[in-house]
Amino acid sequence: MIKYVIFDFDGTLVDSKKAFVSSWNILAKKYHFNELKMTDLEAMKKLSMKERSKRLNFPLYKIPFVIPKFYKLYQSSIHEIKIIDGIKEMLQKLDEKGYKSAIISSNSQENISTFLKDNHVTGITKVLCSSSIFGKDKLINRFLKDNRLAASEVIYVGDEQRDIIACKQTGVKMIWVGWGYDSIEVVEKMKPDYKVYKPDEILNLL
Repeated sequence: MIKYVIFDFDGTLVDSKKAFVSSWNILAKKYHFNELKMTDLEAMKKLSMKERSKRLNFPLYKIPFVIPKFYKLYQSSIHEIKIIDGIKEMLQKLDEKGYKSAIISSNSQENISTFLKDNHVTGITKVLCSSSIFGKDKLINRFLKDNRLAASEVIYVGDEQRDIIACKQTGVKMIWVGWGYDSIEVVEKMKPDYKVYKPDEILNLL
């Protein structure tokens, strides 16, 4: 029986593309990476992480150094983030049906908490964050341990291939959402447990 629904933040609960592009381009100018245009994002959705790093002239080994700086810049663009249509209503219905909701993200806790407060998003009981974009499996395992939950009592909702990998490593079932950062072409070979294309489909699955 599912007790907790854990959500990714960027691309899953919110559309943060404008904040992502503006923050990235500041870093790109400073560290000589390739800049992005909003029109580039649709093509980027179909690329793997390695292909994206090549396109951006951004070596993956620099991720631990760059990501904290990126999310610090992101904070100044937080006004550009929009909640996905239907998400607020879906979270409210989850709460009404007795499910608890949490967020596990590689974004910063400060950014997420600020957004939730400013946009009056309720129903989220816990927020866990890691500066490592590949560390979600550790956060999920910590969440299970701290809340004395079995993997079968939790389901994760995310939009990226790395979310699927983290869930497979922890034994947690995963719902992939079709409105985020990774296209179906990127995630299909990873075989997410479920695929949805509208927020209310999450309710139907549960």
